[in-house]
Formats: sequence, structure tokens, C-alpha cells
Amino acid sequence: MSQDKDGPLPEGWEMRTSRSTGMTYYLNTYTKKSQWERPEAPADPGEIRCSHILVKHAESRRPSSWREDKITRSKEEASDLIKSYRKQIVANDSSFVDIATKYSDCSSAKRGGDLGLFGRGQMQQVFEEEAFKLKVGQLSKPVETDSGFHIILRTV
Repeated sequence: MSQDKDGPLPEGWEMRTSRSTGMTYYLNTYTKKSQWERPEAPADPGEIRCSHILVKHAESRRPSSWREDKITRSKEEASDLIKSYRKQIVANDSSFVDIATKYSDCSSAKRGGDLGLFGRGQMQQVFEEEAFKLKVGQLSKPVETDSGFHIILRTV
């Protein structure tokens, strides 16, 4: 399968050859995840793909998660946590996917924080505004919504 035959890959993807099988696979250079299937570009240029890390607090609209039945941390503690996660990612001390998988209070944690493709009007407005401002591969500053504090990574 040649890249020319099928057109260019979506931004952030590289075509690679497996050393063990000789088969072509695709690597997302932002998330470091690989897959055998050729990645598809968004069907609609109005759609983007992002991953996020969510830290909830006691005042969040649903103060519970897959990690904790009842979240009791304060808003300030949640803010400090999200800032520390961002600092670790920026310093390359931890990967976005590792932190999202271990610590995000969103069920997307099991996918490394991946929210999939979404268009305008599908996310909370503050989250959406920040996500659509990001360039592919860019990490947001902490964003506060009714759900808690997020850091967003634009992947497509």
C-alpha cells in the first residue's frame, strides 16, 4: 500500500514497516500509538480529534469517576493536579497517554484520553472553543468546565 496511491496521510501520522513482519503499519506521532489500518482523515473539515485528561473535584457536575465513587478533592486541589500533569508532559517526564490512562477521571482514560472525532456543538462550549483553537499536536493550558479541569491534546 503506497502513500501516493491512497493520498497523503492525515497530519500527525507516519507510515512505517514492521521489522518483525515486514508489514506496513501507521504511527500517530502525537499519541505514539500504532495501528495496522490506514488512518482516515476527518470526513468533515469541521471535525477535529482530541484527547484529554480530566481532573474532577467535589463541585464537578458529576463528582464521581471510574477511579473513585465519590470525589472529595477541592477545586484548588484539582487545579493543582492538572497543572502538575501538564508540567510532567511538557518536561517529557511522562507521556500524555500514560497520565491519561492512569489518572484521568473520564472514561476515555481506557483509550489514553482519546475522545474521537467531534464537531462543533458536541462538547461543553469552553472545552470546544479551546480544542478548536489548538493546532494538531498542541497541548492546551488547563481548561475549566462544569466537569472539572482538563488539558487537551489535539491529535487530528
